[in-house]
Amino acid sequence: MNKNLAIGTDIGGSHISCAAIDLVSGKVLEETLTERSVDNQASAKDIIDGWSKALKSVLDKVPVENVKGIGFAMPGPFDYVKGISYIRGVAKYENLYGVNVTEAISENLGLKNGLLIRFMNDASSFAVGEAWAGSASKYDRSLSITFGTGFGSAFISNRIPIVDGPEVPKLGCIYHLPYKYGIADDYFSTRGLLGRYKAQTGKELSGVKELAALASTDKIVMDLFTDFGDNAGLFLSTWLKKFNAEVLVIGGNISHAYNLFGDVFELRLKKENCLCKVELSKLKENAALLGSAYLLDDNFWKSVQHALPLM
Repeated sequence: MNKNLAIGTDIGGSHISCAAIDLVSGKVLEETLTERSVDNQASAKDIIDGWSKALKSVLDKVPVENVKGIGFAMPGPFDYVKGISYIRGVAKYENLYGVNVTEAISENLGLKNGLLIRFMNDASSFAVGEAWAGSASKYDRSLSITFGTGFGSAFISNRIPIVDGPEVPKLGCIYHLPYKYGIADDYFSTRGLLGRYKAQTGKELSGVKELAALASTDKIVMDLFTDFGDNAGLFLSTWLKKFNAEVLVIGGNISHAYNLFGDVFELRLKKENCLCKVELSKLKENAALLGSAYLLDDNFWKSVQHALPLM
């Protein structure tokens, strides 16, 4: 029996995305791509029900006998080994605290044919997807980041997340590192960018897309993006050099405005003697789907297990 398919699943703050992935070619079977809104304040039962309905929609579109299992790109805090959620204090999915998601999903879907369920941090899943089949696939060492709702990141060597050791920060990510008057996540995120705009103008905007649309006529906005690019280059160059990264892959909502800060960002990297290549994510939202599905590759699974408890 040729179990060449895996279901990749990305758990967002208010939605679930999932699709069947060909483990041989690294391709998303686009006809199976499913997205479903989820109330992140709902009961644990309702959240699991919503996730299960999305997954069933994908499973109904492929030969189940060819499916090896389901991989989840999951935000933390989460026990990625046992499949238990410990999310608390972030105003999303708090009712899942202490729930064994593996058991709940298996029971809800009635999985009786040995389908495996595996988990990995969402930022790591994005980075692994890029390393397997995306913008970092031609390189051994990469740092993939997302400038978006949060500042996600993962260091990758030969497709494996590096989460400890002298060449990476504690936890193998950079969102929690001190920067300016807080941490990096406060500065290099949507709320940070919009917050600085509000501080200067008193105006609230709905998102980065609305902010970027003002750049051509508003010097304050253009200056904010220039500042963002320069500071991002300054902050990231230290770790790119320390890790000896060959490529930096950038995703997330703010990356769609790269034309407004990219030149300044890359110039700052060069000034800091950081010579790694910079690539925008080509996979975008599909990167985490691919990375989570890759958990069902036996060789990758053996290699990544040591890192999961540290994510």
